[in-house]
Amino acid sequence: MSGRLPDNIAYFGRALRAAGLNVGPGRIVDAVKAVEAAGVGTRDDLYWTLHAVMVSRHEDSLVFDQAFRLFWRRRGHQERLIAMLSPAAVPAREEKRESVMRRVEEALFSGIGDARKPDAPPRLEVDARLLASSDDILRRKDFAQMSAAELAQARQRIAALKMPDDRARTRRLVRDPRGPRIDLRAALRAGLATGGDLVPLKRRGPDEKPPPVVALVDISGSMADYSRPILHFLHALGAKRKVSTFLFGTRLTNVTRALARRDPDAALAAVAQAAQDWSGGTRIATSLRAFNKDWSRRVMAQNPVVLLFTDGLERDVDATLAAEMARLKRSCRRLVWLNPLLSYDGFEPRARGIAAMLPQVDEFRPVHDLKSLEDLVAALASAPPRTPRRTAA
Repeated sequence: MSGRLPDNIAYFGRALRAAGLNVGPGRIVDAVKAVEAAGVGTRDDLYWTLHAVMVSRHEDSLVFDQAFRLFWRRRGHQERLIAMLSPAAVPAREEKRESVMRRVEEALFSGIGDARKPDAPPRLEVDARLLASSDDILRRKDFAQMSAAELAQARQRIAALKMPDDRARTRRLVRDPRGPRIDLRAALRAGLATGGDLVPLKRRGPDEKPPPVVALVDISGSMADYSRPILHFLHALGAKRKVSTFLFGTRLTNVTRALARRDPDAALAAVAQAAQDWSGGTRIATSLRAFNKDWSRRVMAQNPVVLLFTDGLERDVDATLAAEMARLKRSCRRLVWLNPLLSYDGFEPRARGIAAMLPQVDEFRPVHDLKSLEDLVAALASAPPRTPRRTAA
């Protein structure tokens, strides 16, 4: 293969590795050989040839797609480089960008602009946050705004969270010296030691265990920036209590066993392989109906706490959504809706889907940063509110 195409493929492979894909030197060599064997035909031919060699996990397809579109686009590549080297004006308000595109841009253009003039005067930067520490900044930074390195730190912080230690009474009876019920069988068994001359009184009382959690996680395209941190949180929560996790986009998928693996990376890889509708559309009413019909009797028997992670942006809203939400609320101990849209100060429940779901929940909380997850842990450890309430971001 002649020209600079092998060098560009090598640079593209290094950029994918910096963006988090498992692309080593061997795969880069295989990609060059694959392009040489397949030939450089259309743009789609190059896309799928490189995709077949460099993508080995389903969850890496989105990163590869964004990187390919940015790196191999036909026009505007030089203007992009010039714009990144030129000083940019500070906008009045920083708008949110997709985290995948941000990480891809950091990987592609890392190091550009470093080789500047050595005699350039040093640039003095003053932190306007003054007393704000880096930890506090990370706690309050939106998941959609985090870079790859910051997301890695966030996952470590999530794994280190002190999970709630709340307990609730169950129907199962255990030995309890102060229990309200007399355990006649245990008393007679203990009386065998004295030949029946003395029968000690044994009692039983209700057992107390952490209430189970049922999590319904929206993995549609609008929730793509928040689904993975939420799954990391549920993985850490599953080490302290029983957690049943279901993913829904266009259909409902039970990933409880996949998320129960000890290694969080292996668990999320298994989850991504099990869910085929990742970053797709949203059918909240259909998914809730499938859960209430097929899974409610299996996982709701112990009166669990239900965590519903979704932005509520349902396309086709009818009476089914409100009815299924009401049925879900009647089946659980506590229904907590976690919505990343609550991070916006001007948020109002004007969407039809949100308006239909909101009256059926016990709590309406944000879930967009580490602080919101810490507040969720504190809320799970406390008693549920008597009346539905909305918690500000």
